[in-house]
Amino acid sequence: MPTSPLTPDRQARIDAELAANPFLAEIGVLFESAGHELAIVGGPVRDAVLGRPGNDWDLTTSARPEEIESVVAGWADAVWDIGREFGTIGVRKGDHQLEITTYRSDEYEAGSRKPEVMFGDSLDGDLARRDFAVNAMAIRLPSREFVDLFGGLDDIDHRLLRTPVTPEQSFSDDPLRMMRAARFVAQLGFTASPDVEAAMAAMAPRLEIVSAERIRDELNKLLLSPHPVAGLRLLVGTGLAEQMLPELPALKLERDEHHRHKDVYEHSLTVLEQAIALEGRLEHAPDLTIRLAALLHDIGKPRTRRFQDGGTVTFHHHDVVGAKLVRKRMRALRYSNELTDHVAKLVELHLRFHGYGSGEWTDSAVRRYVRDAGDQLERLHILTRADCTTRNAKKALRLQRTYDELEERIAVLAEQEELGSIRPDLDGGQIMAILGIPPGPEVGEAYRFLLDLRMDRGPLSEADATEALRAFWAARD
Repeated sequence: MPTSPLTPDRQARIDAELAANPFLAEIGVLFESAGHELAIVGGPVRDAVLGRPGNDWDLTTSARPEEIESVVAGWADAVWDIGREFGTIGVRKGDHQLEITTYRSDEYEAGSRKPEVMFGDSLDGDLARRDFAVNAMAIRLPSREFVDLFGGLDDIDHRLLRTPVTPEQSFSDDPLRMMRAARFVAQLGFTASPDVEAAMAAMAPRLEIVSAERIRDELNKLLLSPHPVAGLRLLVGTGLAEQMLPELPALKLERDEHHRHKDVYEHSLTVLEQAIALEGRLEHAPDLTIRLAALLHDIGKPRTRRFQDGGTVTFHHHDVVGAKLVRKRMRALRYSNELTDHVAKLVELHLRFHGYGSGEWTDSAVRRYVRDAGDQLERLHILTRADCTTRNAKKALRLQRTYDELEERIAVLAEQEELGSIRPDLDGGQIMAILGIPPGPEVGEAYRFLLDLRMDRGPLSEADATEALRAFWAARD
């Protein structure tokens, strides 16, 4: 198809990238001298055209894996072959990492979760098997010849995602490409072409042959993108979300004209956007934990919805139910236990603040809030604030001020009592010595009593804590 020209400014961007990374020309000469073709391909070329900085370099070559290793031997600082079965050899040169892959095409056999690797013999054939035209551009090395066989430049001009071959063939070769389409919508602000979107909707069930780990990794990249909501809308609209995150489309609850409740799906997307806007409070951003928690915080609502007289709807205990659903889904997607625990904790606690009312909590309640949040307290602050999506400006301002007050109380108590590491005033050894008991369940019972006492009354002297412990133990018999 006709393509846009490589304009002077785009050529200048490419030249600047190559000049800033002279090792690319060096390795190009090495491969050429050995009789092999080599080209930069995929994301690095697209990003150079867009003027986006890149750190990782993907290269493709006519050389087979063992030939790649032979060519870079003595030039590379390190070589690894963890991707050999897929034709990929990893190379480190200075601070730069390169992945060099033999011309190839990956295709899934029916019912298989692993792609069959087939080596090719031309750059043109390799580019035809790329996921999208914007990723099917190349720069030959060392000649710097720009290759755009499928209109990638034109698609960049129109901010469009198309496939080099038919979308049906592309997505059949690798169904994960359907999720990549949503990820690139979120990352680049592009739009999927109508035929791509139609193929995604028709072929969504084929995602079932892709491993949970690959799906999880694509979902993470989407969520950590600048505009994740756009990508999520595409996943839901095409039915892909139903295959890998069905709790998300389930939030599109049927509306009843006689009952009033927020649009839970739209509310959740808004909470995600508002949480992203508050990520500056965290040490590192973007933050996958808070983004997952914001997206999933209300997934317990469909299971707990009840209609009441007078046109109201309730979702009692949707926080607890939601936390259980989060654990189930995140385990299915092979998330780590640690991340799963953090997200589930945030979902379970996201309503706790609403018991604060107009500031009636005792110091004991504030201590328990901090204690229960643990190391997720700052993220809980973000999620709770983001969860306010009311259009009532007065109500929104009142909630903000009330939470400001809660955070101020936490800060004061934290300064006085080291809230982040609340422990009983007596340790296990002291408990056993005072009560004359051996290690065992009874020590834990006494420890929990002292912890509750610490929560209720704040720090106690050793004498006061000992007296309280003796009284508790005597009353227990």
